[in-house]
Amino acid sequence: MAAAGLLAALAPQAPAFAQAKEQFIPVLSYRTGAYAPNGIPSANGFVDYLKLINARDGGINGVKIVFEECETGYATDRGVECYERLKGKGPTGAAAFNPLSTGITFALTDKTFTDKIPLVTGGYGLSASAEGRVFKYNFILGGSYWVAADIVMQAIGAREGGMDKLKGKKIAYVYHDSPYGKEAIPLLVERSKMHGFELLQLPVTHPGVEQKATWLQIRQQRPDYVLLWGWGVMNSTAVKEAVATGYPRDKMYGGWYAGAEPDVRPAGDAGKGFHAVTALSPAGRGKVHDDILKLLHGKNQGTGPKEEVGEVLYNRALGHAMMTVEGIRRAQEKYGKKPLTGEQVRWGLENLAIDDKKIKALGFEGFMLPLSTSCADHMGVSTAMMMQWDGTKWIADKKIWQADMAIIKPMVDQAAKKYAAEKKIQYRDCAKDAG
Repeated sequence: MAAAGLLAALAPQAPAFAQAKEQFIPVLSYRTGAYAPNGIPSANGFVDYLKLINARDGGINGVKIVFEECETGYATDRGVECYERLKGKGPTGAAAFNPLSTGITFALTDKTFTDKIPLVTGGYGLSASAEGRVFKYNFILGGSYWVAADIVMQAIGAREGGMDKLKGKKIAYVYHDSPYGKEAIPLLVERSKMHGFELLQLPVTHPGVEQKATWLQIRQQRPDYVLLWGWGVMNSTAVKEAVATGYPRDKMYGGWYAGAEPDVRPAGDAGKGFHAVTALSPAGRGKVHDDILKLLHGKNQGTGPKEEVGEVLYNRALGHAMMTVEGIRRAQEKYGKKPLTGEQVRWGLENLAIDDKKIKALGFEGFMLPLSTSCADHMGVSTAMMMQWDGTKWIADKKIWQADMAIIKPMVDQAAKKYAAEKKIQYRDCAKDAG
């Protein structure tokens, strides 16, 4: 009886001690299926940053990061299954989810209000979720698809000599027929009304390996420009079809999820000239990459091949992981240097202030733009750069483009208001809701 009593007394103490130093971060990934060429480097970059924080810093202010991958195959139903399985893990539950899919983000958004776990969607997801007074747990950090599409249109307008020169032009929008591809359409429709260009909407069925009919239409319609909003094999297939039909690649502009090495590399030199917008992730290496190569790959602890360190998708995932970690770090300033709940991490993500000095300290100089969030602003930045494929690598234009928020903000307001009405959500009073 004495021994049993001693065991009973000790049992709760051992796990409590271990848990006191661990913060659980789930990793939704897709290393298999049609989207694996894009999913693998994304997962590797995300995981490598979590490993780096443990190896270099001893965790987040002494709190070790623990993580678990869950394979979604980029399928919404599997993404929801992963969420349900992982949301309660760790001493305080999941800190935040990075769905890496607009479809999964759509499916999880309603759940966040009950589960109180933030969704960090770096540059993807619901464009309306920039409105933090409605979407309390969504953080579309780094810019929305409306921001990306607006900047692409501005770049095309500048190339023509002004937005007024778009009148009478024909622009084809080749998009992944999913919530992801459809998300940019409202912005493009609005711009077409403003400037008088014809918008051809050409959906491509998942996964996008069959596009003969789409490019036959492009050959027949002869658009002045093609906007590509694909993912995975759809992008490389589109570039190859453009080559086959003789459509000039320098007249093609991709969103930031159609502007990575796997999208153009399969076409070889023929992909030269293709443009894409980029926010968090131009290609290249900096201080954070040096640390990863030394502390992880130098000790055979890197997640993937070291050659991909510094590529677009890898860098973008580094940014996603970094913002998640910084949200936790910021929340620790309020709630203490301990494992935090999703609700506490939400506060940290809502109070980010990543300026140039902070970017340099994090080792991300040249790989992201300053970002600052608030109760009402869950996007934090509406600027981006353009880049172009030179046949072997991406070359980023140093010009910083600013999305026209005079166009986008009313669209966000209208969409958020509609969502709030449908879901019976009360707008937050930011003056009162500081927690």
